Amino acid sequence: QVQLVESGGGLVQAGGSLRLSCAASGRTFRSYTMGWFRQVPGKEREFVATISWSGAYYADSVKGRFTISRDNAKNTVYLQMNILRPEDTAVYYCAADVSSRAYSRDAAGYDYWGQGTQVTVSS
Repeated sequence: QVQLVESGGGLVQAGGSLRLSCAASGRTFRSYTMGWFRQVPGKEREFVATISWSGAYYADSVKGRFTISRDNAKNTVYLQMNILRPEDTAVYYCAADVSSRAYSRDAAGYDYWGQGTQVTVSS
């Protein structure tokens, strides 16, 4: 069982920045593929970014503005979000894929999820 706890969400003006954190339990965190997704009411959960042994990958909508990273010593994955836009407003979730796939943008491929953190970008 892997527990994920997100933090760092909040309200920010357009053009601003936020950094989300996701602390994970589990002795083999370094082997997990970690992802960030987001969801707005009435829509499906949307892929944002993922990081694995293969590297980091991003949705086109956030490429160049968001950066995913991890600190295996702290069992934590981060999402640095810059140049935020109102359309980035959503609940952001981190997720863990314990089978360590190289690249997964499908929410169904992740085994564990955090509770989510709200990000609101005002115009």
